[in-house]
Amino acid sequence: MNDVLKNIQARRSVRLFENEPIHRATLEVIIDAGNNAPSGMNTQGWRFVVVETPSVREKLTAAGIPKYKEWLETAPKQAQEARALIDSKVIDPVFYSAATAVFVVGHGMAKDMDCPMVCQNMMLAARSLGIGSCWIYMGQLALADDEVKNIIQIKDGETVYGPIIFGYPKDEAFPPAPPKNKPVIQWI
Repeated sequence: MNDVLKNIQARRSVRLFENEPIHRATLEVIIDAGNNAPSGMNTQGWRFVVVETPSVREKLTAAGIPKYKEWLETAPKQAQEARALIDSKVIDPVFYSAATAVFVVGHGMAKDMDCPMVCQNMMLAARSLGIGSCWIYMGQLALADDEVKNIIQIKDGETVYGPIIFGYPKDEAFPPAPPKNKPVIQWI
């Protein structure tokens, strides 16, 4: 199996991180991988907001946790049970105390099709560099806070994809692969 396919199969959502910053040059490689994603008519309708400053990360967490708790109260029982396991291992159940959060901010006509490819490219690049990542829906909850929206500078017509958190996996361990269902394929 070639290295690309091995990397795709090895990528996992990481939520337990070492307390170690990621070098700027490494983050630039990851962002460049995202920036090289395809886009409709080469519109490249995205920009990146990289949050690595501890005080800003703390603001994101402070804004996200109350919204997370509200969400959790109304979440299906299966989600509550899954979250209980995760929450027992972390202090921050929204951004997981990751070294870096990247908000991929999309604009333009093809953003909903293009920006997810940007995110996937970034997560695959991170894995190939030994960096863990996770596309965190919970991070979207922090965007309900006006101060956070102002920090990220969200404009009318823009949509945030991710955010994606990045960091070195705790104890250098990527989680094991969960079982995958056989693909449903219709050959015509």
